[in-house]
Amino acid sequence: MADEGIAAALSLADRPQLRRGVRAGIDPLSGDKVLLFPEGVLFLNETAAAVIQECDGSRSVTEVVQAIGEVYDNVALEDVITLLQELITQHLLVAHRG
Repeated sequence: MADEGIAAALSLADRPQLRRGVRAGIDPLSGDKVLLFPEGVLFLNETAAAVIQECDGSRSVTEVVQAIGEVYDNVALEDVITLLQELITQHLLVAHRG
């Protein structure tokens, strides 16, 4: 696994997935997409939720970006990597070395 404390180490071949105890869901009051974890909840925008959906541990960062690019126009590789790195730093995502 990638060192979750060092987000800069994320490579394009790494395979991100939600950390154990973290799951994607829908907020029952607002209907917004969220990440649920023992310490709280993180509300996601539509694009972030789509990125999370692709992070199942079998797809590389490159494949996640390609999948998102097929659905959304103008998705920058840097934006997806920044999101993934932030989620790793927050201990919501892990990245297996590719």
